[in-house]
Amino acid sequence: MVKTKIAVLVSGGGTNLQALLDAQESGLLDAGEIVLVISSNASAYALERAEKAGVPGLVYSRKDLGNQEAFEAAISRALEEYGIELIILAGFMSILSGDFTRQWPRRILNVHPSLIPAFCGKGFYGLKVHEAALAYGVKLTGATVHFVNEVPDGGEILLQRAVEVQPGDTPELLQRRVMEQAEWLLLPRAAQMISEEIGKGKET
Repeated sequence: MVKTKIAVLVSGGGTNLQALLDAQESGLLDAGEIVLVISSNASAYALERAEKAGVPGLVYSRKDLGNQEAFEAAISRALEEYGIELIILAGFMSILSGDFTRQWPRRILNVHPSLIPAFCGKGFYGLKVHEAALAYGVKLTGATVHFVNEVPDGGEILLQRAVEVQPGDTPELLQRRVMEQAEWLLLPRAAQMISEEIGKGKET
């Protein structure tokens, strides 16, 4: 089977990118192949992870390019150049416009560090999600992999996994547990599922 070509979009440390690269290395992700990493931040450690894995890394900054339209046009050109079929947002801190997401129906995946619809949408990202969960006093949180559409965290849910909140948790402790017990497991599984689906579509 011809592997589905995947681009991973990042902005920071790239721990979810690493989970995908590790899954590819171990054979858990074998229906797809990460052929491109795009970062919105030139100093993102994720770019070093990509380089170590032999994956090309590109940087596009909305600030440098001047506006959202130019930013998304640059990303689109790169996706086309590399023949990308599936986009995975792994800690990508830029919201993509409806114009962009509509070109990729059921082809953009995102992992969000809560059980959507809790603690999601505009303004809920990174540690802010875990701060909100702790402030609310929930006993269960987790992660969700969903398709991306024009509504932040509003696309169809693909996979979810619950994680217990422990007494004495800080946002940082909770963030780490959600990554280890949910995000790093769900994202490669979702990537494999959709890569297989795309592959089967090409065979028919």
